[in-house]
Amino acid sequence: MPVHIPAFVLTTLLLAMLPGPGQALMLRQTLTHGRRAAFASIMGTATGLVIWSVAAAAGLSAVLLANPAMYALLRIAGGAILAVLGITTLLALRKPETPPADLGPARSRAWLAGLTTNLGNPKAGVFAISLLPQFVTTDGPVFLSNVALGAIWALVTAAWYVAFTWAVDRGRAFTSRPAVHRRVQACTGSFLIVLGASVAAGL
Repeated sequence: MPVHIPAFVLTTLLLAMLPGPGQALMLRQTLTHGRRAAFASIMGTATGLVIWSVAAAAGLSAVLLANPAMYALLRIAGGAILAVLGITTLLALRKPETPPADLGPARSRAWLAGLTTNLGNPKAGVFAISLLPQFVTTDGPVFLSNVALGAIWALVTAAWYVAFTWAVDRGRAFTSRPAVHRRVQACTGSFLIVLGASVAAGL
């Protein structure tokens, strides 16, 4: 195994562990829709990371992020997605309490939520074009090396989110209490709105 792989895995793991849109989305999905919806969102997030990696390898993300107008549009779109998720989470407080449901049709929407949240996060693109090349060796095709690292990045991130989701799901016995669940839901929705505003503002 190339010596740079362990360092890359550690870097991507630390990046995944940082609080941000991904963890907020997984928390929301787990508590509101159940573990299967969260897993679908994780797969959507992993798909987004692979897309960012391929775009970086092809030079597309560098062109996008070098264009201030396009970068701002991407940032605002990503912030809007997070804000909408936060608003829908808060609006759900007005409905009667129902247990989280693992419904099949909702999984495609959960996957799309993970994908759009990731693609709407410019920081993922910045990582793809700034750090990925530093771990690419000259042995073999550069494009394929970038894509391979992107796949590792997606797997490491997905593994962390699965562990995070499992921990949150284990605590649902406590958070499923009506009063506690409503407080957690209100905090999660508010956090998503604030996070969306900060992403849109480029903070």
